[in-house]
Amino acid sequence: MTGPKTNERPVLRRGRSHVNEELGTPGTRASARYVRMSAYKARQVLDLIRGHEVERAQEILQLCEREAATVVGKVLGSAMANAEHNDQVLPDELYVSACYADEGPTLKRWRPRARGRATRIRKRTCHITLVVTRLPDDELTRRSVEPAGRRARRAGQQAAEQRRRRVAGRRRAADEAAPEEEPEELDALEEADAVEEAAADEPEPAAEPDETKEEAAVEVAEASTDVSEAEEEEPE
Repeated sequence: MTGPKTNERPVLRRGRSHVNEELGTPGTRASARYVRMSAYKARQVLDLIRGHEVERAQEILQLCEREAATVVGKVLGSAMANAEHNDQVLPDELYVSACYADEGPTLKRWRPRARGRATRIRKRTCHITLVVTRLPDDELTRRSVEPAGRRARRAGQQAAEQRRRRVAGRRRAADEAAPEEEPEELDALEEADAVEEAAADEPEPAAEPDETKEEAAVEVAEASTDVSEAEEEEPE
């Protein structure tokens, strides 16, 4: 049996450099044949994910705007499923060791042109192949030893994005359901907040001045009572 093809040699991307890894197992593959696009367009996307971990490769394909990213994403998912069910390898331990696109048969079509001529239309096809391999043991050891801060931060960002989308969807549904009631509720809430702020800004009266006023009022009342009694006791 012949060895792997030149473009099937495992490549592991560490940082910005590519490191060739001589592995005993060729990995798990998945392919899509007779894809209705040119091999040149598919290779533009395959070059983006070659050597990356499958999780990072999925993120790249999700943000890629090329049409080939959709097909390559399906092939990558199929390769991950094959590795999990056939080779009992966890998806977290896989990386894209090789990926390439071969040219398929070209469909010939004709377009009528001026003066009775016809020009050829070439509808290209390609065969996309993707190979995923388990990460080396030293790489898995390094990943288990190093703190998982980046992965936790990424998971937190994804959870926050999902919550933001859910909240935005609920607000949008509420706006569509009751567009007239919401401004009134907002006005009432704003008024209540303004009243609370005004009450908080007002200084509380001290206790001593109030007691002094009450004592002065009592003294005035007693003085007026004494004066009235004295007037009654005076003879005419």
